[in-house]
Amino acid sequence: MAATDKSILKRLYLVAGFMVLFAGAVLFKLVSIQVVDGEKYQAMADTRTERMFTIEPNRGNLYSDDGSLLATSVSKYTIRFDAVTVSNEDFKANVKPLADALAKNFGKTSSHYQQILRKARENKNRYALIVRNLDYSEYMAVKQFPLFNKGAFKGGLIIEQNTKREHPLGKIAERSVGYERVDENGYYTRVGMEGAFGQYLRGISGKRLKQKIAKGQWKPIGNDNIIEPKDGYDVYSTIDINIQDIAHHALLGQLEKYQADHGTVIVMEVKTGEVKAISNLGQTADGKYYERLNYAIGESHEPGSTFKLVNLVAALEDKVIDTSSVIDTEKGAWKLYKHTIKDTKRGGHGKITMSTAFEVSSNVAFAKMIHEGYKNDPEKYVNRLMSMGIHKELGLPVLGEGKPVLRYPGDKGWSGLSLAQMAYGYEVSITPLQTLAFYNAIANDGEMVKPRLLKEVKEWNKTIEKFDKKVLNPAICSQSTVKKVQQILKNVVEKEHGTGHGMYSKNFSMAGKTGTTQTNYVSRDKSKYEYISSFAGYFPADNPKYSCIVVIHKPDKSVGYYGADVSGPVFKSVAQKVYATSPLTSEVDVKDVLIAKNEDSHQGYYKVAQQKYSSMPNVKGMCGMDAVAILENLGIEVEVKGNGKVKNQSISKGTDLSSVKKIVLELI
Repeated sequence: MAATDKSILKRLYLVAGFMVLFAGAVLFKLVSIQVVDGEKYQAMADTRTERMFTIEPNRGNLYSDDGSLLATSVSKYTIRFDAVTVSNEDFKANVKPLADALAKNFGKTSSHYQQILRKARENKNRYALIVRNLDYSEYMAVKQFPLFNKGAFKGGLIIEQNTKREHPLGKIAERSVGYERVDENGYYTRVGMEGAFGQYLRGISGKRLKQKIAKGQWKPIGNDNIIEPKDGYDVYSTIDINIQDIAHHALLGQLEKYQADHGTVIVMEVKTGEVKAISNLGQTADGKYYERLNYAIGESHEPGSTFKLVNLVAALEDKVIDTSSVIDTEKGAWKLYKHTIKDTKRGGHGKITMSTAFEVSSNVAFAKMIHEGYKNDPEKYVNRLMSMGIHKELGLPVLGEGKPVLRYPGDKGWSGLSLAQMAYGYEVSITPLQTLAFYNAIANDGEMVKPRLLKEVKEWNKTIEKFDKKVLNPAICSQSTVKKVQQILKNVVEKEHGTGHGMYSKNFSMAGKTGTTQTNYVSRDKSKYEYISSFAGYFPADNPKYSCIVVIHKPDKSVGYYGADVSGPVFKSVAQKVYATSPLTSEVDVKDVLIAKNEDSHQGYYKVAQQKYSSMPNVKGMCGMDAVAILENLGIEVEVKGNGKVKNQSISKGTDLSSVKKIVLELI
């Protein structure tokens, strides 16, 4: 019996010992959790009940050059109700007045809102939806409603804010305005000006503490943010919404007429390089057009005959040929090795000067000029083009600029035909904006400026950063060459044999070059070839204010495909309307000149706006035809003596127009 008792006692001591050890281990773990790992576990608990959320700042506004909105951030507010934090006394006293106020402002009945509020109270709902998508003034009004005016805890008011980006111009310039998006991994997609200038527009994020409540929902704690977000800066672009609207609709009308695949038009200020309009329209499957891609900046392609200007400048600079040099275009066909180069005119143009060859756009003449002039030293030709910057990107802030393709002798793809092909715009590749930059340089007396989309960055009325003109090349060629090609570009439009003569008007001067490029070489069947039609130039021809390029891809060949027919009318329409709605020189104080519907009628070509000017404008220094158009539209009879620009006017600037019937202009 004694042995049995001893055995039981041993077992009891053993169990008691284990219990003491277990209790010690538990106590040690508790102390360890509390002291050693306390902060770690407290943080884990906090993240399960409270979390810091990022508050996105209001993105800055994007403006046109005159302060009109191109893109803006609009804050929208959602109101929710925490039915648990409100006392019984406050709820009973304010539920009906609150419902009445909501009904008065948001269109539903008071009973509807009472039902929502009472149901939330009954179910202890801490996140009941009251109303969505309020603007700022509506949100401020709700904060003053009965019960809600007691704040987040006593009044149960929960406010959620989100920001939407809106484009007041709608679809016009949508691709050029663009967007900036960020995915869940923090990767950005940047398109257009919104993407290019995101560093200014974006702002700095804030922080807000929220508490986890039922059903995995997060409720803001208090009314104040931990870190307030800093809104983005406002960005002022160079875009002129009037010119943008003109360019968009002129392009759209021609794309619809020719059922083309896509097209682009760019208008740039000659002296500064400021891009005033950039429209890119592509066709949908159902034949509609929208801003699909930024063709103006991103699409590099063979330019065709618009590239002849580059070649003419190169040949004149290297003294390969002069504008008065005569070249034989054969009978419109010239065989080089096994390849035949043809002119569009059957039978050719015979023996013509190089200036005429440019004006009629003879492929044979240009192929002969470049091939014969550089065949013994092709490197000299390419080096000349490179010295003018043809091989370089413009370095735009907008992502996706297309890369020029300019082969060097010995490169893959270079052959004995390359010089002749490059002479009229094949075997090279360039974007519309890169082409326009070159034409703009000719209009700007040889100075090539960088196309620019950004003018200024502001914070309210404070200027943060200003962007001025940037010169890429102070002189792409000599002044003698500039003057020669400027006259030839005028002749393309003014002379009857010029490929752009269909655009001519005695009331308005333009200069430029047509281009028609074959594409879709996959098929040997020429009936399946597609075309790219273009026109590049500037206006007015003398003292130009704006340069412009129009490129239209794959027009319906049964309707037409030549650059003069397809793209030329867009250029003409843009030039006329821009000219008619804005003063083009500092000396001219005539405004509000409108284009009449009958654009081919001399009498209806322009009409003065209802509000006429009371005094005579200064037209000295203007091209004669431009001065005549302005004065005749003011109801004045004009007598012209001589040719060229206005040297003198018989009625001085500032004279009361009511007493003026006739004016004599002396031109030189």
